[in-house]
Amino acid sequence: MSRRRFLHLAVGLTLVLVVAGAVVLSYFWLPFAPDDTSGGRLAPPGGDHLLGTDKLGRDLFTQLLIGGRIAIGTALGAATLGGVLGVSFGLLAGFATRWLDDAAAVLLDILIAFPTLLLAMLIVAGAGASLATAVVAIGLAMAAVVARLTRVLVKQVLARDYITAARVAGISWPGIVVSHVLPNIAPTVLVNLALQAGLAVLAEASLSYLGLGTPPPNASWGRMLYEAQATVLTAPAGALAPGIALVVLVIGVNLTADGLRDVLAVKGSR
Repeated sequence: MSRRRFLHLAVGLTLVLVVAGAVVLSYFWLPFAPDDTSGGRLAPPGGDHLLGTDKLGRDLFTQLLIGGRIAIGTALGAATLGGVLGVSFGLLAGFATRWLDDAAAVLLDILIAFPTLLLAMLIVAGAGASLATAVVAIGLAMAAVVARLTRVLVKQVLARDYITAARVAGISWPGIVVSHVLPNIAPTVLVNLALQAGLAVLAEASLSYLGLGTPPPNASWGRMLYEAQATVLTAPAGALAPGIALVVLVIGVNLTADGLRDVLAVKGSR
């Protein structure tokens, strides 16, 4: 792996671990209670309030930590759901007969034609705004992308000579999936899921900004941005804090995925 790629992985992991560490810390310690409004409206950073307060008098640093829980939880939940559903559907399509495979390909193309945020908005609008609904909606949108990638990878693996040799040796299809298909497609799928996790963070923030994500009093970074837009000139910390946190996490996830791709490619070439 090149020095530049190693730097990508190191920087990406550092950024992700900083955010994840702050989120873990928030479960054991918070500067103030989430609903504590004793700080005064739009207090500037300093003193007891590291980042100041919002228009309701709540501590912004506390809100930022709670928003980190939602961002990390959404990324992990949506990636897990999208990965399980996408890989399962992709495996079935890869092993299906030709007409079933063609039908699956058309279905996936239709789903992918809808932007992730638009598809998530349609699901959330029908099911109601909540964190669980947002995770499921983003995960379902993510599953279509993962399924199409998995389908292509499975077909490439099944065309290899060692698959024919395994069948001649009497290994069953489930055994081939476990011993040959999954190990060969796992690196590419994992990198894709890491990239999708970054998109999930942005999708959740966008949903919350539009009022379709995690409802109040939960503090999502997207909702914090929405609430701070009216006072961005007089109290910029309210918008800068969640905006910078969002950028740091997404860049960290993307750099980690980029570095992870090279690490897995080097291992796979040995």
